[in-house]
Amino acid sequence: MTLEETLALIMFGVTCVVLMAGFPVAFTLSGVALAFGTIGYFMDAFDMAFLTAWPSRIYGSAIHNEILLAVPLFVFMGVMLERSKVAEELLESMGRLFGPMRGGLGISVFFVGALLAASTGIVGATVVTMGLMSLPTMLKRGYSPELACGGICASGTLGQIIPPSIVLVVLADQISNAYVDAQRAIGNWSPEPVSVGDLFAGAMMPGLMLVGFYMLYQLVMAWLKPDSSPAIPREDLGGDGRSYMAQILHALLPPVFLIIAVLGSILAGIATPTEAAAVGAVGAILLAGLRLDEGHGTVIYLSGLAMIVMLFLASNFDLRLGMNETSNTNIIAIAVAGLLTLLLTYGVIVSLIRVFRAGILTNVVRSTTEISSMVFIILIGAAGFSLVFRGFGGDDIVHEFLTNMPGGTFGAILTVMLVMFVLGFFLDFIEITFVVVPIVAPVLLKQDVNPIWLGVMMAMNLQTSFLTPPFGFALFYLRGVAPPSVTTMQIYRGVVPFILIQLLGLALLWIFPEITTWLPKVIFGTDIQ
Repeated sequence: MTLEETLALIMFGVTCVVLMAGFPVAFTLSGVALAFGTIGYFMDAFDMAFLTAWPSRIYGSAIHNEILLAVPLFVFMGVMLERSKVAEELLESMGRLFGPMRGGLGISVFFVGALLAASTGIVGATVVTMGLMSLPTMLKRGYSPELACGGICASGTLGQIIPPSIVLVVLADQISNAYVDAQRAIGNWSPEPVSVGDLFAGAMMPGLMLVGFYMLYQLVMAWLKPDSSPAIPREDLGGDGRSYMAQILHALLPPVFLIIAVLGSILAGIATPTEAAAVGAVGAILLAGLRLDEGHGTVIYLSGLAMIVMLFLASNFDLRLGMNETSNTNIIAIAVAGLLTLLLTYGVIVSLIRVFRAGILTNVVRSTTEISSMVFIILIGAAGFSLVFRGFGGDDIVHEFLTNMPGGTFGAILTVMLVMFVLGFFLDFIEITFVVVPIVAPVLLKQDVNPIWLGVMMAMNLQTSFLTPPFGFALFYLRGVAPPSVTTMQIYRGVVPFILIQLLGLALLWIFPEITTWLPKVIFGTDIQ
């Protein structure tokens, strides 16, 4: 082994150790990269020209990257919905609907978790909200602490696989770059790009499959061990059938409409993921303003209707200005769109004033800034780490290692999946995405692997990192809000069945890749091999 290869391996090992020690991810990646780059330079094992490409890499991958603009917008959308008490109302309504059946509260947790995943995508907010709202009720009604804690943690992680998901946005960017590099390396100079929409469509079926497995497990437990999931007597829930339906529709329709507007505009090809994220952020503002003062909601309803009509106009008419020739129909559509824009702007201003007066807006903006800054600073650090690692020839080491694995492509993918699963015990999904994926993805994609399938497989694998002890973040989130009567070991034992369910889902995706590739092909005609 050459000196360069030795330094590359030591650099990767030191990075993992420092991250496990709890040092900030962004500063660890950039600091280790600079330190080893300097060491390699003085040992005549590294060319500093690699580091001179760092600024241009930052500009291209972080600053001048339209895809990643969706990250702060989706984060804003999720935090705003979480602060506007949408989750609390959903949990209360679904609890009343499913409560009278055995395991009903558990079913309601998974149902709400799926809805929040499709509207917020923030694991911490979902787990904390459901931990505060559902866990005391479930324990009071006699639910098994292990089953209740495991269900809440697992449902919270659905935001990682059900779009719109931040991990899918980040993975799509990494997979797309790796796929283009891999195709060019094998002589294809005009590869079909992999988009965020492709990964969103590819993850829909696996995400819904996981929700179904979670609910099935809850029903089986309620059947095998009735004492673990008792029913709630109807008289304890209060209200009548009409009030149930009114409450359910009141809680369910607004987030469902928002989900349809965001995901529907992407899957229908009306908007790019970044544009859809902006629609989601505006919709979240309107929904928050409506929740704060429903007695004066007319302007909010009209603004929401205006946004829907504008999406329809954008998909059916050419609304571009300054064209040399345009039809009278398009001119009318442009005029209508302009009036609707004014109405929507007024509704957003009214909602922002309400949110600001309620003391919510400042916290939402601060949280959005913190989360988005974390993602982009890690991306900058990861860019430097990747350059130094390649400068040492680390990508050649990985390529040789994976291509020589017993079992060929199967063995290479299995090795990568096992490494990512083990790293998930100690590292966050963002760290794994920015450190591991750029190194291994180009190698795998040179071996005739479908990039959409690989991206969704990685996303589901990374989802387990929130549940695996000792550093699963969902476990920490729930531990922070769980009653003192719930022990840490009960939380750990509770998530084990759901980790196994996720691994089962991962195995099914491996055996039946059509679960991932079918929907992108139907919607976008994507047939990437």
